[in-house]
Amino acid sequence: MPDSRPVGVFDSGVGGLTVLHECLVTMPHEDFVYLGDHARLPYGPRTRDEVRRFAHEIGLYLQGLGVKMVVVACNTATSVALPDLQGELEVPVVSVIVPEAHAAVQATRNRRIGLLATELTVASGRYESLVRTLDAGARLTSVACPKLVPLIEAGDTFSDDVMAAVREYAAPLKDAGCDTVILGCTHYPLLRPVFQRAFGRDVTLVFSADETAREVAETLARKGFENDGKREGEYRFLTTGDPELFRTLGERFLQLPLGDVEHVGVAELEEAA
Repeated sequence: MPDSRPVGVFDSGVGGLTVLHECLVTMPHEDFVYLGDHARLPYGPRTRDEVRRFAHEIGLYLQGLGVKMVVVACNTATSVALPDLQGELEVPVVSVIVPEAHAAVQATRNRRIGLLATELTVASGRYESLVRTLDAGARLTSVACPKLVPLIEAGDTFSDDVMAAVREYAAPLKDAGCDTVILGCTHYPLLRPVFQRAFGRDVTLVFSADETAREVAETLARKGFENDGKREGEYRFLTTGDPELFRTLGERFLQLPLGDVEHVGVAELEEAA
């Protein structure tokens, strides 16, 4: 029997749409509901407890909508809240960090890996422990990038401010001789050409939206949760912020039309928890 329930996906803003894009391409027959927590963006400078609470509220809210799986398309939320979410929710929870660490360890030739991420993701040490588990001899150099998410969410991907910030954050990784760099935030792929220019073509940039989508597809198949493969899936979008702003910016990330975006009040999320 096909399972017609949608897959829930969430992020602090529109960055997670880069992951959703790959999911839509990989599983065109599945339905998706995406929630961007724009009212409380960015997550990077917040405390662990705050982000854990936000993830808990959103996870329970999506579960209340009847989703069959939750995809945490936010590296910051994954780094501090994943085990809690997996314990709290009755549905499977898939996230972005493990596939990235795995891809980086496979890609590096000199075992020097760089990480660009939000402050909280870097402070959590989650990538470091994953990389060490996969290759005890690999060295990870992590750089927090507090300027990037606000610039990207403001629709800025080419300005002098962006170029200067990327150069600043790339410098320590170049000094450390990293030949592989993890773009450890779902917002950063929009700056991929800028990062590639800063690092040069000999450095491999790792962002694993496609691998996350593959993990979602494999988990649905393993659980017997797949929808009918002959149908065309639908998607809907929710934001705690301004729906019009979300739609305008979101279409650049998703590379598809968003249609109507629904508003969800933060109070509704708090109520769900």
